[in-house]
Amino acid sequence: MAIPLPSNLDPSLTAPDWMNKADNAWQLTAATLVGLQSVPGLILLYGGAVKKKWAVNSAFMALYAFACVLFCWVLWGYRMSFGDRLVGFWGKAGATLDENYLFDQAYGGFFPNATMVYFQFAFAAITLILIAGAVLGRMNFYAWMLFVPLWLTFSYTFTAFSIWSPKGFFSKMGIIDFAGGFVIHLASGVAGFTAAYWVGPRLNKDRERFPPNNILIMLAGAGLLWLGWTGFNGGAPVAANMETSLAILNTHVCTATSLLTWVILDVLFFRKPSVIGAVQGMTTGLVCITPAAGVVQGWAALLMGIFSGSLPWFTMMVVHKRSKLLQKVDDTMAILHTHAIAGSLGGICAGLFAVPKLNSFMYSGYFRYIGLFYSLQMKDVKTGLRQLGIQCLGILFVVIINVLVTSLICLAIRLIVPLRMSEEDMEIGDEAAHGEEAYAIWGQGDKLETSISKYNGNSYYEDAEGGAKKKKTAGQVEMMA
Repeated sequence: MAIPLPSNLDPSLTAPDWMNKADNAWQLTAATLVGLQSVPGLILLYGGAVKKKWAVNSAFMALYAFACVLFCWVLWGYRMSFGDRLVGFWGKAGATLDENYLFDQAYGGFFPNATMVYFQFAFAAITLILIAGAVLGRMNFYAWMLFVPLWLTFSYTFTAFSIWSPKGFFSKMGIIDFAGGFVIHLASGVAGFTAAYWVGPRLNKDRERFPPNNILIMLAGAGLLWLGWTGFNGGAPVAANMETSLAILNTHVCTATSLLTWVILDVLFFRKPSVIGAVQGMTTGLVCITPAAGVVQGWAALLMGIFSGSLPWFTMMVVHKRSKLLQKVDDTMAILHTHAIAGSLGGICAGLFAVPKLNSFMYSGYFRYIGLFYSLQMKDVKTGLRQLGIQCLGILFVVIINVLVTSLICLAIRLIVPLRMSEEDMEIGDEAAHGEEAYAIWGQGDKLETSISKYNGNSYYEDAEGGAKKKKTAGQVEMMA
C-alpha cells in the first residue's frame, strides 16, 4: 500500500525537475556493488588467501579501512577530490554533511551530490584496501590505523582531483581514465609496493610458504570482486545509458579472456592449472579494462584480456623471480603486478584503442580524444600520438606521487609507532594482534593455545598453525590467556 505524501510537502524538494530517478537508482546500486567488492569481497579474499594465523588481521585491515575512509570522506576527502580548486592538482578541504549541498545537482549527473559522495567513497575505500594487500602478514595494526587517513588525505585526493575532477590538471589536458585504472589501481599498486618496502618483509618461513587457509572462501571473495565490477565500471558514465551497457559487457569479456589466458600459461609452463593463478588472471583482466571499459569496442576488450592475462603473468612469474630488486620487497598479494602493471597496461591500451565516437559520449569534443589506431585511420596521427603521450605522462605522474607521498607517510608514522609487528607477534599472528583467531576448531570452540599442557614439567602451547612451541614464561602465558 502506497503511503501518500503529506499535503504540505512540495514534490520538487525530493525529486526536482533536473533529477533522473533511473540514473539516481542505478548510481546508488553501482555504488553498493563497489562497496560489496570491499565488504565482504576483499575481506573474504584476503581472509581466505593468507595463512590461518593472519585471517582475522587481514580481514580486519580491510574492514577498518572501509569505515575510516567514509568518516574522512564526508568530513574533508570528497571536496579535496572533487570540490573547488586549491591548486592545479588539489581541491579545497570541506565537509559534505549539509543538506543544502547534498541536495544540489552533482557534476555531470542528473542526481544529487549525496549520491555522488556515496559513489566516490566506495572507490576511495577499495583503493586503501588494495594497498593493504601488499603489507598483509606483518604490518602493525596501529600503524595501519594512521596510514589510512593520511594516505587518503595526501595521496588519493591529489590524484583523484588531478585526473577525475573537471577542474584538475590532467582532466583538462585530456587524459582517459574511464573508471580508475590510474586513480585506483596504478596508485594502489605503487603505494602498496612502496609501503611494503618500508614495512619490511614477513618472516622468512612465511615468505617461503604462505598457503591459503581456505581457498573456497577466497573464491567467494573473488566472485564478489568480479561481479561487483559491474558497478565499478558500469557506474563511471554516471547514467543508465548505452555506454553503461557497453562498459559492463567489455568488463566481463576482458576478465574472462584474461582468466583463461593466465590458466593456459600456467598449464603450458607449470603443467598444472592453478586456482590462485585463475584469480590473479581474473584480477588483472578487471584492472586492465577499467581505464577503457566504455570507450573501446568489444574486439579491443578481448585483445586487452589476452594482454592482461599474459604480460602481468610474465612480470610476476619471470621478471620478478629474476630481479633481485623486486625480490627485496615483500608484496604479499602481488599488488604491483595485478594492479600497477595491469592498470598501466589498460591506460596505454586506452590510448591505442579508444574510439572517438565513444569518447564523445564520456568526454567533450569528438576530435579531441582519439586512440592512436583510429588516428591512423582518420589520418590525424598527431592527435593519436598526443593521446598516447598524455596516457604515459599520467602513469609517470601517479607513480612519482605515490612513491614520494607513501614514503613520507611511512617515515612519519614510524616516528610515532613501529610500522612492523615484532618478531614474536608475527610468529603468533592474530592472537597476538587482536586476541582473536579465525577458526576455533578444538572441542566446543575452546582455543587450545590459551590452555596449558604439562609434558615432563614443561609448559607448551599450540601456535596458530597448529605446531607445538617452546615453553613460555608465566608472564607470557598470562598475556596469551
